Amino acid sequence: MGRDVIIACDFSNAGETFAFLDRFTGRKPFVKIGMELYYAEGPQIVRDIKRRGHPVFLDLKLHDIPNTVKKTMAVLSGLDVDICNLHAAGTRRMMTAALEGLTRPDGTRPLLIAVTQLTSTDQASMEEDLMIHAPIDQVVMHYADMARSAGLDGVVCSPLEAGQVHQRLGAGFLTVTPGIRFADGDTGDQKRVTTPAKARALGSDYIVVGRPITAAADPVAAYERCVAEFTD
Repeated sequence: MGRDVIIACDFSNAGETFAFLDRFTGRKPFVKIGMELYYAEGPQIVRDIKRRGHPVFLDLKLHDIPNTVKKTMAVLSGLDVDICNLHAAGTRRMMTAALEGLTRPDGTRPLLIAVTQLTSTDQASMEEDLMIHAPIDQVVMHYADMARSAGLDGVVCSPLEAGQVHQRLGAGFLTVTPGIRFADGDTGDQKRVTTPAKARALGSDYIVVGRPITAAADPVAAYERCVAEFTD
């Protein structure tokens, strides 16, 4: 899979989602379905978006005991998504179980990636709220190491960490990076952010972009701008 822009379809219902996707009459962009939309509409929303021809990143960030995650991944594998994820903090054993559950009888499966630290988390909140006192870049790399050793395909990390992940774990280990804003845009509730062009320079394989596209006056133009800045 090559470098690509994933649109975060963080809408509250199917109607809003399809009204947004209907604007894209040419290219079918890669889309992320997160917890809000999935919990509102259930697995049918995934089937409907796939039927329209969009690649799908199902962003449910599973984090539970290994057996529960394994069984859940077995269910999600039937939705034919392209990428799904979990929290690396769930331990290496949980990630291994997830991979087992996700793999179909014929050996095929979606890509599986692990969240290292959310881009809304900074050093201060990690120390104060999570009682993790190592530097955040070391924590991210430790979680990335665990994900690789468990057999996963990559990680969700800040674009600021993507280059370090590739340097340590190889170019084939995917980096999916949210926290993307245009240079002239608002950072919102994100802490560790950068622009599409900078994310490309830092080594991101996929960038996940939400409000800069979905809240734009012309979402298609915003998407095309993002693709141009990230892939050209």
